[in-house]
Amino acid sequence: MKAITVKKPGGAEQLQVVEYDKPIPRDGELLIRVEAAAVNRTDIMNRESSSGYLDNPILGVEVAGIVEEAGAGAKIAVGTRVMGLVNGGGYAEYAVMPDDRAMVIPENLSFEEAAAVPEVFLTAYQTLFWLGQLRKGETVLIHAGGSGVGTAAIQLAKQIGQAKVITTAGSKEKLDYCRLLGADILINYKEQNFNEEVLAATDNQGVELILDFIGASYWSKNLSSIKVDGRWVLIGILGGAEVEKVNLMELMSKRIQLTGTLLTPRSDEYKAALTSEFSSKTLELFESNKLRPIVDHVFSFDEIKEAHEHMENNKNIGKIIVKVN
Repeated sequence: MKAITVKKPGGAEQLQVVEYDKPIPRDGELLIRVEAAAVNRTDIMNRESSSGYLDNPILGVEVAGIVEEAGAGAKIAVGTRVMGLVNGGGYAEYAVMPDDRAMVIPENLSFEEAAAVPEVFLTAYQTLFWLGQLRKGETVLIHAGGSGVGTAAIQLAKQIGQAKVITTAGSKEKLDYCRLLGADILINYKEQNFNEEVLAATDNQGVELILDFIGASYWSKNLSSIKVDGRWVLIGILGGAEVEKVNLMELMSKRIQLTGTLLTPRSDEYKAALTSEFSSKTLELFESNKLRPIVDHVFSFDEIKEAHEHMENNKNIGKIIVKVN
């Protein structure tokens, strides 16, 4: 089968299409004929570093396709259209997926749309509800609203959390799209001080929850933007990993709960439990188009270099998809 690996740690030019052995499903696993895969920041991290999260030399953590073979004990039938997370190996014509992580694709979604669901929607669901404990009527600040996770989080916060959503993005185009998805307050971080806008929108109280993709460069403004007893979930470090001169008393005085998380390194059991709860709460919403995957651009399998560069240039609104078959 054709698969995409990395020649050596580095830039997008290190990606290569190679011939690789077709994987064999073990007990409780499914062999998926991959129709589409999605590009994620974790793929870029694994491409750039030899100490990435995954042991699998083939990149890719989410796929959509058709079950071609089922290992002993697997409950999903051959021929079923499924989407879900894999432990690497997604950038290939075939991939194996644990049976308890496979979600049946709603009939109204294409394979390209389905590939845009697992990683970002599961991440957004986890951060909003498992870690962020978002409650009805609360206000959440979602940074990078035009990103894959951002577009998913806005929809989930509105449809399931019934929350007030404040979001940041760097262009009018991205903010206009966030409005279409349900965001209530739109902030262009390149033109406005987001903490001032957040305080103005919350009667100087701040938000109950922050979903932070940025990290170090937003530290002080996030502290200003969060309410007393607020929850702050750190899920990315696009703005740096090291904060200078942290005053821990500022966290203590506001009684802030600061949680860091990554989904890809989580255990198989955690991902299975998250997938199960997410599916039970959302698949009907996808079927009724109340939730929808946002596909920015579909690249061919041979255009994987361009797909990675597109993400690195922050050009996308929603997900970047690679069409495999």
